[in-house]
Amino acid sequence: MALVIIAGEIDISVAATVALTSVMMGLAKNAGAGVGVIVLVGLASGALCGALNGFLITRFALPSIVVTIGTLSLYRGTALVILGDGAITGYPAALSTLGNGYIGDLVGLPWLQIPIEFAIFVIAAIIIGVVLHKTIIGRRIYSIGANPIASRFSGIAVNRYRLMLFIFVGTFAGLASVLLTGRIGSTRPNIAMGWELDAITMVILGGVSINGGSGSLLGVVLAIIVLGMFTFG
Repeated sequence: MALVIIAGEIDISVAATVALTSVMMGLAKNAGAGVGVIVLVGLASGALCGALNGFLITRFALPSIVVTIGTLSLYRGTALVILGDGAITGYPAALSTLGNGYIGDLVGLPWLQIPIEFAIFVIAAIIIGVVLHKTIIGRRIYSIGANPIASRFSGIAVNRYRLMLFIFVGTFAGLASVLLTGRIGSTRPNIAMGWELDAITMVILGGVSINGGSGSLLGVVLAIIVLGMFTFG
């Protein structure tokens, strides 16, 4: 979400993407898929949801807020149509370990009580932070957010970057869905309800301009920690 907003766009559909990808994972589980395939289905479903957002925005020059509000209803509604009031349970134990386990349990060091989810978050933050602040890809994302027209005339493939960013945020929504589904051990169409506002709040509180073109990933990470402490502390 931070990268999308820095690029001058926004994605309101991330929480609905989490719900729909969780449903897709549940269907894969019911079809007899193993944990590896279930995880891949979650990531791929999220990427496809992001790709649809990016395609509509770049192909038809539509505002991202309008498109993603629409796909929010589409994705959440599709999840409700598939499951209704039902739920899918009985996921493999390995998926539950991803959502609830600790690094120490995996490596045989019981004292290393670092949640697997948190370790994934830290690794992702470091990698994305380096890409955003130390590579030409990051500089182009800032440029697109600051002035997309000047960026286009400077030779930057603005729409291609926008499309890839929406695929990227969709993939990470899929990853969030994998971890959340493993944590609660079930799929319901109303999971992650309203979480898109939490994600946007964390990004803005972290110093990213809602108009795009400025902000740092370190600020976003600190905002996530602060809001997490207030919510769960």
